[in-house]
Amino acid sequence: MNNDVRNFHGMLVVFVLGLVVWVGFLFVNACGFTLTCNRGKFPVERTPIPTLPPATLPVVETGNDVAVASDQCHVPAVDLIGAWVTAGASETEAFQFTDLDNKNCETTFEEVQPLFLEANRWYSGSLSCVSCHSVDLAVSPAQLDLSSYTGLVAGSRRANAESSGTDILGAGNWESSLLYEFLTMDHPDIPGHAEAFSDLVIFAGKPVATVELTATPIPTTAVTSTP
Repeated sequence: MNNDVRNFHGMLVVFVLGLVVWVGFLFVNACGFTLTCNRGKFPVERTPIPTLPPATLPVVETGNDVAVASDQCHVPAVDLIGAWVTAGASETEAFQFTDLDNKNCETTFEEVQPLFLEANRWYSGSLSCVSCHSVDLAVSPAQLDLSSYTGLVAGSRRANAESSGTDILGAGNWESSLLYEFLTMDHPDIPGHAEAFSDLVIFAGKPVATVELTATPIPTTAVTSTP
């Protein structure tokens, strides 16, 4: 009886030791020699979220490096100046023009003036108009000041800053004006004016909302015969 008990205890000890060794083998194989067992965790699969560009950013037109808003009108720069001149060349009042998409558009002199003030505006490498035609009439070619609205309407060949000279805007007749003639002709002999100014197309102004008129039906009156 005692031998049977001893044999049973011996087999139980061997079984337990074997079980511990087996479990230890499995643990080391799965987790390594660490109690954290990070290798035993299932990998987390993550779907990368693409980075979307903001939808409100303006589009950049590479031809003329002009930042474009989707609701602006597309018009040749010379035509924009012409529309301003034809409308009376006001400094503050809005004027209308027709863009390349045949839309009726509206803007002010505020969008015309940068064409005279900014370099690289008409084409890459072009000088600004005011780099030569500045407020200093003593050195300005043709005594013409294009740095301000006052200088534009005062004209060229001025005796001094207080006087007026030759009207370069053609008295409102754009295509017969000196400014139109200069902008639409080639001037290879003048530095910074080697390319045609008439090629520039810009975004300016906004479409003018049109009101559709609908005919109002005239009510009819029933006519009854007199007995």
